[in-house]
Formats: sequence, structure tokens, C-alpha cells
Amino acid sequence: MTTSTDEPRRAPGRTAPGARAVAAGAVGNFIEWYEFGVYAYFATVVAANFFTPQGGGAAEALVRTYATFALAFFFRPLGAFLLGRAGDRFGRRPVLIAAVVSMSGATALIGALPTYATAGAAAPWLLTALRIVQGLSAGGEFGGAVALMTECAPDGKRGRYGAWQSFTVALGLLGGAAAATLVTTVLSAAQVAAWGWRLPFLAALPMGALALLLRLGLAESPAYRRTAPDRAGGDGAPPAPRPPLRSTARAVVLGCGRLVAWSAAGYTFLVVLPSYLQNTVGASPARALLTTVIANLGFAAAILPAGALSDRVGRRPVLVTGAALSAVCALPLLHLVQQRSAPLWLTCGAVAVAGALVGLLAGPGPAMLAETFRTPVRTTGLGVAYALSNAVFSGCAGLLVTELIRRTGDPDVPAYYVVVTCALGTLALATLHRDDHRRPLRD
Repeated sequence: MTTSTDEPRRAPGRTAPGARAVAAGAVGNFIEWYEFGVYAYFATVVAANFFTPQGGGAAEALVRTYATFALAFFFRPLGAFLLGRAGDRFGRRPVLIAAVVSMSGATALIGALPTYATAGAAAPWLLTALRIVQGLSAGGEFGGAVALMTECAPDGKRGRYGAWQSFTVALGLLGGAAAATLVTTVLSAAQVAAWGWRLPFLAALPMGALALLLRLGLAESPAYRRTAPDRAGGDGAPPAPRPPLRSTARAVVLGCGRLVAWSAAGYTFLVVLPSYLQNTVGASPARALLTTVIANLGFAAAILPAGALSDRVGRRPVLVTGAALSAVCALPLLHLVQQRSAPLWLTCGAVAVAGALVGLLAGPGPAMLAETFRTPVRTTGLGVAYALSNAVFSGCAGLLVTELIRRTGDPDVPAYYVVVTCALGTLALATLHRDDHRRPLRD
């Protein structure tokens, strides 16, 4: 009787909620990374409005802006732990609802903040507080969304289902770049600096409303229903036991190591690039924005094929190839970008390749993480691993690169950073099993 009652719940659950789970999970990721793209592009404007009191330098203000950027990342592990625990205890749906409400609300409020000229020293503190809220909510967003997507995926398709999370990261960054392009094209430089920069942040409000509607109608994943602590399936089976803390902690550390290359290369090539091109290379804002868009297009183009390929040949070959090639190609690609006299097509080709290499890592990455953890701790485990890796290797990327360039004067610092982190990431990814993509998710 156990089999007969349980199986009908599994079969439709693995197909019917799949498309809705992808849409509901993806829309929150879009908003999260849209904001990060907008914040990165307008970093110099934010610095001037919030971190440049009389007598302050532009370089110092930019470093402080990136410090606020990094601070949000360091609150992501806490958010991943708190919201992840709630997601494993009460379900993926309520956590995803809470995450999108707080994330989109904080983003919109950034667009309404008073600047240093109006509020004085309170302005940077208010901005920092909202960035912390974003960090907490984003920490829970990733774990809940990836757990939901992969748990609802049909057999043999976890790679492509999980890849949609990364694909909407690319769409979010592109959306942020598009919003920045629209604002900087329609408005004058003075208008952008005075109030135009606020508009892309305020746009998060209607986006959040749409995401909330999608998530309110969401059903729980079949894997969670089978293992929920308060399961009400009526088959008399006890809930799945939580794995030992030591085992989960070991999996989190291993997951962090496997994410190093994705975190570092992704933020260096896709997020830090606009400010680097303007402040270090001396590129115009228009050229910096164009190359950033091209990099993200290359990133987006590689994600879904990489996820699907990992369902066929395995996670390890695709991820190791992406990390190793990123380490080998980082310096030559950066040198091409640095040449202001180089043809635009050559520069765009270089950044497109850089973005595609990150896509090789981001496509199979979510499924790889989901396969690392058992269902009772999946939201917490993969969320904390992702958040810790991003806090250290992504959140610090802009701050570290900007400060080292300022101190050393060496424009190759971003490439050195990618080479070292991707070499370490390659070693960690080599520990993956060949057949992880064929095994069912562990309850």
C-alpha cells in the first residue's frame, strides 16, 4: 500500500510543477542580479552621492562603495542559514515568498534614499542597512530556488532545470545593463548623477509584485513533501532523518571549494568590469557598458547548453573544463580588453569568450550543488555553500581588485585574481564523481 499511495504523488509532481517551479524560482533570481548589475554599473555615481563628503577622493569613495557591496555578500551566509533552515523545516514556498518581498522592497528603497548632501553621514549608513537586508534575503533566495528547481526536474534533466537559475542571473545582469543604458541615453550626465540613477532601482517594485504573484501560487516540491518533518501523506512512513552535522559541514566546505572558480571569474568578468574599464583602462562609459553587455551575452549563451551537456556527459567534465580554461585565458583576454586602440570587434570578442567560460561553470553549477546535499538539509546546505563562496570570492572581488590596482598600479590584477582562484577551483571540481548526474537526489 505504501508504494501505491506514494507513487501517484511522485509521478505528476516531477512533471506538472516543473515549468512553474522554474518560472517562480527564476524571477526572484532575475530581480536579485538585476539590482547587482545596476549597482555595479552606477558604482561611481553611488560613490559620488553617498560616500564623497567635502574633501573626499573619488577613488576612496569607490572603494567604500565596493565595501558596501561586499558587506551585503557577507550577510548572505547568515540569510542562507536562517532562511535555509526555515525552507528545510517549513517548505521552499514560504521562504521564497519572504525572500522576494524583502529583496525587491530593499532595492526599491535604495532608489528613494536621501544622499550625503541631504542627510549627511546618515546616508551611507542607510544605504548599508538596505544592502544588508538584500544580502540576508538573497542568501535564502538561491537555496530555495535551486532546491525547488532541481527537486521538480524530470529524471536526467536536473542540469538544464538548474541552469535556468544561472540563466536568469545573466538576464538580470543584462536587464540591469539595459536599464542603465536607457537612463544614460535618455538623460544627460547631470540628470543621471542628480536623480536618474534612482529609476532602475525603483523599477524593482513592479518586478517584485510579479514575482510575488508567481510564488503565491506555487506548490511544494515532491521531494520536500516526501521528507517533510510534518509530512501528511497518510502512508505512515516517518520523515527522513537529518544527516549528521559533521557530514553536512563537510559537504558545505566541499561545495564552497567547487564554487570558487564560478564565484571569482563570474564577478570579475561580469560585474567588476564596467568600473574597471572606466577607472583603470580609461574607456568611455558607453564602451564600458557595451563590452559588459557583450560579456553577459556570451555568459547567457553558454549557460543552458552547458547545463544540458552536463546531463549527458556529467558535471565534472564541463565544470573542470570551464575552470581550467578560465585560468589559462584570463591574462590574454584582459590584455585584449586593455588595448584602447584595438578594434571594437576584437574587444567584444574577448569579453564574449570570458563570459562564455563563466557560463560553462554556471550551467551545471546549481545541479552539482543540489546533488551534494540530502533533501532534509538541501536548502540550507547549498545556500550556505553558495553564499560563503560568493561572500569571500565575489563580494570581495571589486574591493580587492580596486584597492590592489590603486596601491600597485598594475592593471593586470583582475587576471591574476582569476588565475589563482580558478586554479584552486579546478582541483576542487576534480573530486566530483563521474556519475553524479545519473544518480537520483538523495532523500
